[in-house]
Amino acid sequence: MDVSATELIKQHLIDPEICIRCNTCEATCPVNAVTHDSRNYVVDVGKCAACLDCIAPCPTGAIDNWRWVPRGKSYSVAEQLLWDELPPELSPTELAAAGVAAPTAVPVSNALTTPASNAALLPTSGVVANDEPDQSSSNFGSTIPPWSAAHAYTNLYGPKAAQPFISATVVGNVRVTQMGSDYDTHHVMLDFGLLPFPVLEGQSIGILAPGLDNQGRPHHARQYSVASARNGERAGYNNLSLTVKRVLQDHQGQAVRGVASNYLCDSQVGDKVQVIGPFGSSFLMPNHPRSNIVMICTGTGSAPMRAMTEWRRRLHQTGKFEAGKLLLFFGARSPEELPYFGPLQKLPKDFIDINFAFSRVLGQERRYVQDVMRERAADLAALLADSNSYFYVCGLRSMEEGVLLALHDVALQSGLAWDALGSALKQEGRLHLETY
Repeated sequence: MDVSATELIKQHLIDPEICIRCNTCEATCPVNAVTHDSRNYVVDVGKCAACLDCIAPCPTGAIDNWRWVPRGKSYSVAEQLLWDELPPELSPTELAAAGVAAPTAVPVSNALTTPASNAALLPTSGVVANDEPDQSSSNFGSTIPPWSAAHAYTNLYGPKAAQPFISATVVGNVRVTQMGSDYDTHHVMLDFGLLPFPVLEGQSIGILAPGLDNQGRPHHARQYSVASARNGERAGYNNLSLTVKRVLQDHQGQAVRGVASNYLCDSQVGDKVQVIGPFGSSFLMPNHPRSNIVMICTGTGSAPMRAMTEWRRRLHQTGKFEAGKLLLFFGARSPEELPYFGPLQKLPKDFIDINFAFSRVLGQERRYVQDVMRERAADLAALLADSNSYFYVCGLRSMEEGVLLALHDVALQSGLAWDALGSALKQEGRLHLETY
């Protein structure tokens, strides 16, 4: 018998019932052990190094699941992609039949460090040594909220919560990109009536679209960032708003009709929508009135930035806002495809410093958010040096490296030590990345 095949390991798995397919785990994993298809996110046992970097960022806890298995009977990627739920733990009898004894070590739990007794039992083949600078979320993105952030409630509704979903009523649906553009983006408002659904700027919710997928199973929840302030899109009411782009093709350009995006964009006032969540406990804005907020986003990644800006605007109107600065870098292909383009230009310049970057305007040079950031290097450097500054990045994953490299270059050009600064931004909850 192959001894290695009977080695007992604690295999890292993702619970498909509560995973909302937000891509946080795959974006965070430093060894590319997480992968996905159109249905499930899974962990490759041959690559997972049990570093636990993905545990804290997961908004639902779906990532924090483990099963004792003989290495020779570990669950393959192909198997996991077919799951609708996690398999049960193997019983002592089943483990004995496989030639191994039941585990006596303390299981890996919802913690940020692996007990030494378990570390030796976990696969380590995925560990990769690389001396090159790695500008990625696993190195710089913080998984803890700012010290002054409000307390976030999470997972109040969902498959494994006391209630599987909460029903919301559509009370508004407005297109927020210009007519005639290829990208149809809507501002959708949902009201929860008297049922509790507290959300903060930076949190997200899941939408359960009606109907079945092509395999005859209910659709998985689709995640959307909240685009409204904590006291509601309509202040003082139990409601929120979402920024929803109608999906008509995937990232490879193939024709595909997004299930939840089209459902929401086509929704009518009075329709009922099933919602789960809220999710997220780290991508939260600081409450400190002198804190500076730098927001870097593209497309519908503007949703949490709109929420933060609106809450600051309401505080400003009541005189509860002090000297903190708001600096926004907002990218899109063209002004016609940029959500909220008109309203953004009406905000006072002394309240928020807005910088647009357009990459597909006829007759103009392509400019991306990282290009505009470099143009504002002097102002960014001053904010990087200020411990009251917080940085938020939201949009397609492809923007992440460019943004981090821009921050890196701005820091070095101004004489700041990026390694020390980047580490401080992460440890102090001052740099948050939410890319997909």
